Order: sequence, then C-alpha cells, then structure tokens
Amino acid sequence: MANLLHERNYSLQSNRKNLEGPQHADRNAQFEFIASCAKTLLDEGEPVISVDAKKKELTGVFANSGKTWRPKGEAEEVLVNDFIDPSLGRTNPYGVYDIGRNKGWVSVGIDHDTASFATESILRWWRKMGSLAYPATTKVMITADGGGSNESRIRLWKLEL
Repeated sequence: MANLLHERNYSLQSNRKNLEGPQHADRNAQFEFIASCAKTLLDEGEPVISVDAKKKELTGVFANSGKTWRPKGEAEEVLVNDFIDPSLGRTNPYGVYDIGRNKGWVSVGIDHDTASFATESILRWWRKMGSLAYPATTKVMITADGGGSNESRIRLWKLEL
C-alpha cells in the first residue's frame, strides 16, 4: 500500500498550524490596553510579571528531544518506554517572568496544577526575588492567560491572590 501511495506522490506528513481561526473584534485593543498598562507601571519602576503553567513532564530518566554535549560514545541512557513511574509521577512547572528585569522564576510541583499552586508560585517569587528587586512597591501587575490554574472565573485564584 505504501508503495502505491509513494508512486502517486503521497508522503506521510504531520499537521501544520497555518490557519487563523476567528478572533474577537476587540482582541487587538485588549492587547494594546494591557501593553499600555504594563508600560506605565514599568516606567514607574513597578513590577509587571507574566505567569503561566508549563508543559507537564514525566519525572525520571526519559528521552527528550534536546541534545547535550557529551564525550563520544557516552550518550545518556534513558528508559526505552515513556510509561509514568507511579512513585515519581509528573512534574508541573509554573513560571513567573519579571518583564522589567528579564528574569524568571519556576516552581515545580509534583501534584496538580491548581490555583493554589499558581498563587503559591507567585508568592514564592515575591519572597525570593520580587521583594528584593522592588522593596518599595505598592502594586504588582500580573498578566496571565485565562485558562487552567489562572482561570479568571475560579474563585480560589482570586481569593488566594
């Protein structure tokens, strides 16, 4: 079957994200408003952070697509199958990026990506980095997507912030 398809100039291909879906009429205005607010605060020396959960990863010696420099013939050995190790689970990274200082903070959880974990990550960034960099600040601008642990409709996210 594969030979017939090749003869007809077919090949195996993965999807390509090229098509733009419909967008909200005010999308550009929303981003311009956010950028304007961020610029005002940054000009005042106030912190502006961007927060988001990152891709969950298996914990352990699993293959990944990156490469590292190692002596020839000494490739790192990893597991053949990517089956979750129940004793190690998955890691849930949550990033806090300080836009004005171009510095980041990553908290890594081993349970679930929740509003509590997200807000605790922000608090840890504040205690370890933010309060040192901005000792006199009275406000922090937080930008976040509107889904997952950052979901604006989740009461816990608002309460714990």
